[in-house]
Amino acid sequence: MRQIVISGYYGFANAGDEAMLAAMIEALTELDPAMNIIVLSGNPADTRQRHGVESVYRLNYPEIIRVLANSDLLISGGGSLLQDVTSDRSLYYYLSIMILAKKLNTPVMLYAQGIGPVRGRLAQAAMRYIGNMADMITVRDEGSRNELQRLKVIRPPVHVTADPVLAMHPVDREIGRTILRKHRLEGAAPLIGISVREWKDWEHYKTVLAKAADAIVEQFGARVVFIPMQCPEDFAAAKKIVERTTREVHVLTEEYTTYELLSLVGNLDMLIGIRLHALIFAAVMHVPLAGISYDPKIDRFLECLGEQPVGTLKSITVETLIATVKELLAERQRPNRPWEERMNDLHEKAFRSAELAVELIGK
Repeated sequence: MRQIVISGYYGFANAGDEAMLAAMIEALTELDPAMNIIVLSGNPADTRQRHGVESVYRLNYPEIIRVLANSDLLISGGGSLLQDVTSDRSLYYYLSIMILAKKLNTPVMLYAQGIGPVRGRLAQAAMRYIGNMADMITVRDEGSRNELQRLKVIRPPVHVTADPVLAMHPVDREIGRTILRKHRLEGAAPLIGISVREWKDWEHYKTVLAKAADAIVEQFGARVVFIPMQCPEDFAAAKKIVERTTREVHVLTEEYTTYELLSLVGNLDMLIGIRLHALIFAAVMHVPLAGISYDPKIDRFLECLGEQPVGTLKSITVETLIATVKELLAERQRPNRPWEERMNDLHEKAFRSAELAVELIGK
């Protein structure tokens, strides 16, 4: 039986990261149903319950050494693990797991990662040294390949695929309808979802989103609902925005599974998102989307769809948001929207990472 260890930001109730893990498990076991998958997690009990796989605490190095020594492959990914913008400690942690695997003669694969930015001199040197030890590298966008080139990670060849979640299939919308019904959010009026996160305690984007939410209710007769991707952080950020509104808007306060969130998003008429994986969920469910950028990964994903962000956290305006909402609501019934045509290609690219992982084990 083949055994794979997956290292990433798992077990921390972040819906985007848990969705990536679910997507990787789904793709890998589709190719090899007998594969044994062990996940390094901040909460092994939650990971076992949520994903039905074995799990080891991410700082239990003796146990990590044991499972790596008996595994056919270490997968590092997906997500933005290798960057030093949010924290350089996490960068060194993931690199340490990679070098530990190499010392144990276990092949290492970077799986659909979003690389960088890596700014610190020591961090760049560590990336160059350890990155060049990898046996397989796939990244989720061209920007990540360019960052590896800048860092002089030149071997092995880099394959540009797509975010793992894009390999998932659309899910039944009934689960989402049940959740909306529970919160009295069903109805004929357009339903606009907003996904936010806290970022450096900045205030401008919160004020803009509050005014935009009021304007959406007034001008389009729509219902506005904030959907948290990471609890309780996103709930707290949404609450700060809602406190500034004058119209009735809604905040979902529960924590949802990957499939519940996909189903919820599938019931929206459009989604405004700061969180990357909220935007990806909308793309998977073929829901019109508008992205607000706070990080290059947002720009890179939207570029893959042939789209651009409607603004950044610092530059976004109420007028721009309302104009975008008006346009997307008008277009939502049109078949064959341009970015939807790109989704089939992105789905195949995302699945390619799993195929390359299985091929690497076969070698």
